[in-house]
Amino acid sequence: MNLQAGLGYICLLCFSFVSTTKGGLQLLSFQPKTLYQYHYTLDVRLDHTSTPSLQGAWLRAEALVQLCRLWRDQDREELLQVQVRDLKARHEPEEESQDGTRGLPAEIALSQESQAELQQPVFISWSSGKVKAAYGNEAESILISNLKRGIISLLQLQPHAGTAVEEDVSGSCQVTYTVSNHSITKTKDLLSCVKPNSGFASINRIFGLKWQPTSRSQYMVKENLLQSVLAEESHMVSLALKSTTGIKISSRQQLQLASPPIPGPAEVAAQSLKDVLAGMKGQHQPLGMASLPFRRVCTHCPSLRAYLKAFDSQRVKMDTSRAATTWQFQRFIQMLRSAKKRDVLQLLRTVPEEILPFVVEAAVAAQSVASFAALSDFLDFSKMPSSLLEKFLYAAAFSPRPSGQLLHLVLDKLDGKQLAPEVHETGILAMGSLVGKLCHQKLCGLQEVEHGVETILRGLRDAEEESEIVIYLLALGNAALPETIPTLLAHAEEGPTMVAIAAISALQRFPAQHISSKVKQAMRRIFHEKRKSYEKTCRLAAAEILLDKEPLTMDVINILLATNELETEMAKFLLLKVQSSLYAHRHYPSRKIMKDIMGDPRINNYNFFSKAGISSSFSGPLTVTQDLLSTFGLDLLFLEGGFLRKSVSDFSLLSHGQHLHAAQVTIEAQGMDSMLEENVLEGEEEPELMAGMSAIFFDVQLRPIIFFQGYTDLMAKILLSSGEPTSLVKGNLLLMDHHQLIPLQPGFQVAIKLQGSLGLDISAGMDVSIWEQELKTSISARGSLAIDFQAELDTPFFQATLRSQTEAETSVQFDTMLRFSSSPVLMCLQLREEQVPYREIFTVSKSAGSQSSTTQKGRQGTMPGKEFALHQANSKVCNLLLAAEE
Repeated sequence: MNLQAGLGYICLLCFSFVSTTKGGLQLLSFQPKTLYQYHYTLDVRLDHTSTPSLQGAWLRAEALVQLCRLWRDQDREELLQVQVRDLKARHEPEEESQDGTRGLPAEIALSQESQAELQQPVFISWSSGKVKAAYGNEAESILISNLKRGIISLLQLQPHAGTAVEEDVSGSCQVTYTVSNHSITKTKDLLSCVKPNSGFASINRIFGLKWQPTSRSQYMVKENLLQSVLAEESHMVSLALKSTTGIKISSRQQLQLASPPIPGPAEVAAQSLKDVLAGMKGQHQPLGMASLPFRRVCTHCPSLRAYLKAFDSQRVKMDTSRAATTWQFQRFIQMLRSAKKRDVLQLLRTVPEEILPFVVEAAVAAQSVASFAALSDFLDFSKMPSSLLEKFLYAAAFSPRPSGQLLHLVLDKLDGKQLAPEVHETGILAMGSLVGKLCHQKLCGLQEVEHGVETILRGLRDAEEESEIVIYLLALGNAALPETIPTLLAHAEEGPTMVAIAAISALQRFPAQHISSKVKQAMRRIFHEKRKSYEKTCRLAAAEILLDKEPLTMDVINILLATNELETEMAKFLLLKVQSSLYAHRHYPSRKIMKDIMGDPRINNYNFFSKAGISSSFSGPLTVTQDLLSTFGLDLLFLEGGFLRKSVSDFSLLSHGQHLHAAQVTIEAQGMDSMLEENVLEGEEEPELMAGMSAIFFDVQLRPIIFFQGYTDLMAKILLSSGEPTSLVKGNLLLMDHHQLIPLQPGFQVAIKLQGSLGLDISAGMDVSIWEQELKTSISARGSLAIDFQAELDTPFFQATLRSQTEAETSVQFDTMLRFSSSPVLMCLQLREEQVPYREIFTVSKSAGSQSSTTQKGRQGTMPGKEFALHQANSKVCNLLLAAEE
């Protein structure tokens, strides 16, 4: 017997050693005929990150959680009954009084209905820590049901180390367990959680939110029994463009075994779990573990019907560059999203003519079925002014998260109709933008998207005029679909000058990963003119793709060597393009390879970089913060006779790995040298006298504008000109549109809402003085930005809203002046920003039962205006020219 006992003891030690080395504990279980009572507490807190002085919202609750085993099968699967009793809640007292004291936390009175629902038991199928299923009353309110899900999710654990996918109140998430002595630590990756999609976000993440969540739970297990649980989580939600504007959400749950277990109900004798539930009092349907989305009913939100009743048809002038108009735009969007079709249609038919474009933009931004149906009935493309129809099409093109229904509406309005040329061109470009954004949302398979792509490609095949072909190629650039690259390459290599330039411009819109070796080979053939001759702007555009899209050392060297055989201005431009990349920001993709090449003395020498000429290429940062880099770039290409051939002004944003062309304006002029009887280079055709402008705003190519075409048109424009600049963009854009539900571990929900709108008024002009031999161009941009960011906490007995509102107004002016009467040609560039008034308001609203309160703090100021010093030589010329004008 002693020998057998010794062997048994050794075996037990070995088993214990193996279990310990594997990082595991013994199987968890609850005993029959026993009632376990746990003391449950929870804390939830919301705070503004940018205003620590403003007290946020805080909620604390405690209850008694009773648990007992009702049934167990031979596979150790248990049916547990979980019941919540005596729940008490309180929230943070109001702001401190003048003497610095703060009152006691305010008790929250629960309604009788809530107390009754809370005490209804919930049942879980449980096996050694794993919750396999939950059963309860589906008729319970969503918030009460979610609270119970948060409690039973605390019972979801495993007694051994490892990684697994678990389903709990947060959804189906990846979790990692570590085990030490009697302790189990669970770390949940909240970014991996899969749950039903109940929100939306802007396609461009620059205009979105940063969400940084953490979750960690600590379990104490002793003698196979769960002793305590401590679960903590935090969520940092902030603007991607400005991380200092954000909200911190934290929650803490604790479950502590209150006292030694006491006698409880006996187990139910049944063959299956289903039989046990059938014998229980009440209805017990299967419940999902993930929390259900809750939609708060807004009692103070503006109603379109109420607006229509109060509307007195007064003509109101709206200035799109003022913040008040931008806030009004957001309010209209909110009204339209909850309105019915008949009310939207009534609004469209009754507002004054000058406000109608504003309402159309808001109806498109609302993205509701009712607003689209109303627009479909209201917009008559055969009768309405072209300006209003273009406003609708551009509003669709700039949509931050377009739907298939919006593209369907655009296709329906364009299909088979005789349209004004400007409306047709704008429609094709809008179609390309919508197709690209829908494919970005992985919705390329939609019938509307396939129809849109086919419409553009068929139009391209059937187009006969160069101007038509150009529009379809630019639309393909807006779409940026990789499968259309072969079509663009064919037009880039074989098309006439205007067509080739448009095709290469469309290729420049593609991300670097789509610029394959085949594309680069075609660009080499164009730049080095391997098959035929190309106009200089075609060659330079091809070179820019080779330099900007993950450049190869070989291409940079060959381009530099080719400058020895190029015209003076073309060579000067390319050399400065290479040099400017050396001084660009560290995120510029070609900086490292350029630096390596310039380290080679065979290239970095006087022979290469001593070219004459006045063409230039400049780029540099305007604003640098921890979240955002804004850059300004300017390319100026001149003809040999000193006339401006092409200028490109580019404002770009880079944030957290995302890039956005905020504005890119291209002004081209040709034939100016021949007008003054300058010699045309041998082998070149005499170009037609022409000047025009093309613009890209927020990654959407707009319809190109022709200033004049031909000498007769130029003279007519000069004689009849009013001196007013040409409007490029004027209207309101919804840039930020985000709605996200964050389920908290206690079962509560935080709804994150973000809306950001931009009011824009951008115009450009060009003034040519033949007699004084001067050329002046100007781009004026006035705008206002309004951002509304809020977090809504919803619980069965307490609601809170934290809100941050930001507004700013700005004006930017970019002027160029060139004087040809002197040699060399004098050029002055001026970029200035007027003073920027801004305001921020932070609000905390709380509601519990019949009690509610709101506190608010704000700050405002004015950032001084400034003129950007582009480079020293430019400053000297500007002083000379401006002094001469005075």
